[in-house]
Amino acid sequence: MTQLEGFQVPGKEDYVCKLKKSLYGLKQSPRQWYKRFDSYMLELGYNRSPYDCCVYHIKAEDGSMIYLVLYVDDMLIAARSKSDIQKLKGLLSAEFEMKFLGAAQKILGTEIYRDRSKKKLFLSQKSYIHKILSRFDMSSAKPLNTPSASNVHLSSTYASQSKAEKEYMSRVSYASAVGSLMYAMVCTRPDVAHDVSVVSRFMIQPGKEHWQAVKRIFRYLKGTPDVGISFESDTECLVSGYSDSNYAGDVDTRRSVTLSTTEAKYMALTEAVKEEIWLKGLVGDLGLHHDQAVVYYCDSLSAICLAKDQVHHERTKQIDVRYHFLRTEKRIKVKKVGTADTHADMFTKPVPHGKFQHCLDLLNVLSG
Repeated sequence: MTQLEGFQVPGKEDYVCKLKKSLYGLKQSPRQWYKRFDSYMLELGYNRSPYDCCVYHIKAEDGSMIYLVLYVDDMLIAARSKSDIQKLKGLLSAEFEMKFLGAAQKILGTEIYRDRSKKKLFLSQKSYIHKILSRFDMSSAKPLNTPSASNVHLSSTYASQSKAEKEYMSRVSYASAVGSLMYAMVCTRPDVAHDVSVVSRFMIQPGKEHWQAVKRIFRYLKGTPDVGISFESDTECLVSGYSDSNYAGDVDTRRSVTLSTTEAKYMALTEAVKEEIWLKGLVGDLGLHHDQAVVYYCDSLSAICLAKDQVHHERTKQIDVRYHFLRTEKRIKVKKVGTADTHADMFTKPVPHGKFQHCLDLLNVLSG
């Protein structure tokens, strides 16, 4: 590291210090902290999940599981017995300087609500959304019921052209606004996923039309700050999936990695199955074994037939062989679902309010 101001060695001001141990704030610090924490957890007998290296678990004396989830220096502990939680907290306190905040109510901007009587868990980012609305002067904006208009299609032709428009957009924190929306999207707001992905395509030279689209997403969040994801207790923990895809949706070039809607949905189905393999492995590693075949739903009958048919076709011979592994994957089943009932429809294109709300209900994205 560079020598500290006021502590430079005379005549050797251009020298740097060689660190004997990692210091907080340097780029190596998170990695060194993780290695230290990981070695201690393994020493305690905990298992590190091969599907997520920040998830640890161990079987308690009564046969139940104890889980610890780590994100840098924030963590959550979950167990059936409070005594098991207290025991782990004591072991961690003996090794590290810890601060315990009681029952989990908020972590990394995500608020946690539990209804033990109904066995429900609800995650939202109400405080975070109010914070970003205030940051970008959208707290007083008129709320809307959808994050985008179904008849509006953004294009690169809307990029700033005139000198006045370029000067105006130079004062707009476009990238920061999109990044703030993206954090909400990946945590608890999948309802804005498609629209955030669209506005993020124009980071280099955004125009006023692009900025209006970003502000429309903020206006939607203004009217739905308490919306989040609801998890309900069930007798079984079953992994299932819904797959959908958009074909030639780029209004500027119409470019696509596929040559037809069938190919697009077939390749999207393959990518979904790859995600399922990881998710099923993670769920199984946590002790929730899933021995049944995973059911995948697709609204394209031609893509389903292509997935089940192992015959060579002239019209599909150009599809890369890596997308064909789902034909031999016996752990999945692909079934037809109507376009009106597929969960994934709102992730591929703007949809009217009625269809948008229906997709939210299917995904358990509800108002808290």
